[in-house]
Amino acid sequence: MKDITCIDDLRQLARRKVPRAFFEYADSGSYNEETLRANRADLEAIKLRQRVLVDVSSRSLATTVIGQKVSSPFVLAPIGLCGMQHGDGEILSARAANAAGIPFTLSTMSICSIEDVAEATRQPFWFQLYVIRDRSFSKDILGRAAAAKCNALVLTVDLQVLGQRHRDIKNGMTVPPEIRVKNIIDIATKPAWAWSVLNGKRKTFGNLAGHVKGMENVNSLGTWIQSQFDPALSWKDVEWIKSIWPGKLILKGILDVDDAKTAVKLGADAIVVSNHGGRQLDGAPSSISALPAIADAVGGETEVLFDGGIRTGADALRALALGARACLIGRAYIYGLGAGGQAGVAKAIDILEKELSVAMALTGTNRIADIGRHVLVGGTKKTAARKKG
Repeated sequence: MKDITCIDDLRQLARRKVPRAFFEYADSGSYNEETLRANRADLEAIKLRQRVLVDVSSRSLATTVIGQKVSSPFVLAPIGLCGMQHGDGEILSARAANAAGIPFTLSTMSICSIEDVAEATRQPFWFQLYVIRDRSFSKDILGRAAAAKCNALVLTVDLQVLGQRHRDIKNGMTVPPEIRVKNIIDIATKPAWAWSVLNGKRKTFGNLAGHVKGMENVNSLGTWIQSQFDPALSWKDVEWIKSIWPGKLILKGILDVDDAKTAVKLGADAIVVSNHGGRQLDGAPSSISALPAIADAVGGETEVLFDGGIRTGADALRALALGARACLIGRAYIYGLGAGGQAGVAKAIDILEKELSVAMALTGTNRIADIGRHVLVGGTKKTAARKKG
């Protein structure tokens, strides 16, 4: 992958290699995609303050996240259907994250199961939970995650109902792919993808098949979510999960200061400022525009992580400057997975880390802990203190 120099290169390669339904599942947003576009536009509008003649010869990206030492302030975000971007996609992504010294987060809606990833990697990883109507399933899967020694639980709180994704409907998004002439033709032109998926451990949702009624056979993701995800999910469920989960608890999907404060009161070890990658409430603010107020409000009491639109190391620097302790990357590494499997994910991580290091140097910064609003043009307001892990 020597000709790959940026995340967009990986995106273009993944577009060519992965069937359209699965590429657009990862690439698209909900409704008119206003929030999806805002995530990128608002990041790019933030300008960095270039500094010169500062000794930056001893730069380090190392930091801690919820008490874990990491080589850089990145976490691979939970992404459903990794195994449909490339065979055994969750396992390959976890291995790339482990090699890079950063956390990997397995989605409830993964193709490879918790047990598959644990057996293949032999290293701890984070697990992301969607709470469905059947609370016994949630309790069971949390037990499975604990048995697999998952060292953090990421509870997604912004998907009680599904934001409509037009492209998924038009593409007949199912797992395995819906039998349509255009899908068959598309897959026939991507033999490397087909070979990797056919040789993968599983072809459907590994965490659900055999555990949730209706998931044994081919099933539309959107239809299943609409019928199983619970619009009655509330803060009481967070308290319940906190009481039965033995490890660190992270709430993902916080965009409002009041919600952030409630999360802190309930004992969240971290929160993720996120709008679900522009895939839920279209018209919601970009994640980066919501970050500063939330970091100011609760950054001294819990760790604030960021998710939404990271495509460059400079993007990560912007988020860190506005109060994030670390950044979750989703589409950026998924493009790498589709483009080149484990090597592609490793390439995505390497690109972001090198770009962040250069951006730090050119803003006169040596350590992650030294990044604050002073690295932004006009950024004179002090960044909220990051809670020490």
